[in-house]
Amino acid sequence: MKAQSIARRIACLGLAVAATAAAAGCSASKSSTAGDTGTGASTGGGSSAAGGTFTIWDPYPQFDNSSAWSQLLTKCGTDAGVSIKRTGFDTTDLTTKVLLAAQQGNAPDVLIVDNPVVSTLADGGVLTDTGTTKLDTSTISPNLLAAGQLGGKTYGVPIGANTLALYYNKAILSAAGVDAASVKDWPSLTAALAKVTAAGKKGITFSAIGTEEGSFQFLPWFWGSGANLKQLDSPQGISALSLWTDWLKKGYAPNSVINNTQTTSWQEFATGQYAFAENGTWQLANAKKAGFDYGILPIPAVAGGTAAAPTGGEFVTIPVQDKTDRYTTSQKLVACLTSADNALATDTTLSYVAATKDVQAKQVAANPDLKPWVDAVAAAKGRTSDDLGTKYPKISQPLWTAVQTALSGSGSPQAALKTAQTAAAAAIK
Repeated sequence: MKAQSIARRIACLGLAVAATAAAAGCSASKSSTAGDTGTGASTGGGSSAAGGTFTIWDPYPQFDNSSAWSQLLTKCGTDAGVSIKRTGFDTTDLTTKVLLAAQQGNAPDVLIVDNPVVSTLADGGVLTDTGTTKLDTSTISPNLLAAGQLGGKTYGVPIGANTLALYYNKAILSAAGVDAASVKDWPSLTAALAKVTAAGKKGITFSAIGTEEGSFQFLPWFWGSGANLKQLDSPQGISALSLWTDWLKKGYAPNSVINNTQTTSWQEFATGQYAFAENGTWQLANAKKAGFDYGILPIPAVAGGTAAAPTGGEFVTIPVQDKTDRYTTSQKLVACLTSADNALATDTTLSYVAATKDVQAKQVAANPDLKPWVDAVAAAKGRTSDDLGTKYPKISQPLWTAVQTALSGSGSPQAALKTAQTAAAAAIK
């Protein structure tokens, strides 16, 4: 697809990427640039796929040229017979840069991008589909692959996934007479919170901030109620928001959740005063430093079982190039980066759960603490799944606004979600 055509498609999209580019399921700080900081065109190493330089852009600026990640990229390039020019961007900056590069006809050869953005880039004509580039996705867990699908086509391979679960403080639950194994549904979780607060401790903390992070953390409860993002104000959706508002009213959750990011919510849990915290895989290293015994539970659905939590993590994609003979080498690079051995090392570094069951089994064998996370990822789904694609950001913003409205007491859950549904329906027409 020519650059001029891509530019027209991008201009027509409206590009509501700001909401999802916040990397709600992020594993590390993304505040500095590392690696080769050049942003040269992918054709900088020559027009042929044989030899030359291939560019890779990723959202991992925390990894410099001496890191295992950069060394892996170099090795994959060497194995494919090319040199690699790698640039690490902040997640939001990466999305902006690749859109501009695509319009100018100099997109990178390989792009690693946050999964909710994949459908937007695909819809804009920026990405190739796996049928074109012959990427093998047969071993990838279908629920993880779905985040990169649009219109019946798949636009990349997940490098791994993170998601949400409940961390709990073992000492607090024990002192309150709560058996963690008894927390299997919403009533049993609420009963546990009542016991904990009656014992003089704090109940649960989470992030309900008015950004994508707020939607990200609300979705397990929304989906766990049986609700669907295509109808925000369903009785099930109202029950989910009512659960959260009731927790605040009863003092089971602090008012600070309204402004909490996932980081500040974690900091509250790390004080050792809270029984539960909703947070992600990426906090495992911090949990081990917290100074108290902790456990992990899947987020329960309303009547039991594991609620579907949203997946975070990135996809390895191949942007559209005018010189299509480059795709063969790009495919080799992606296959190398996502191979079983390399995925195991990368996902361990990023605190991600692997995208294939075989590698997940190796992760659990090496670190049994990951078993609850593997279970959570098995039940998870992408925010752009259910064929939402580019509609998701236009639904998410009204949803987090409704959460803010209800938790602040400015409106009832029913009224807040009715307003949200009206706004979302208008936005996605």
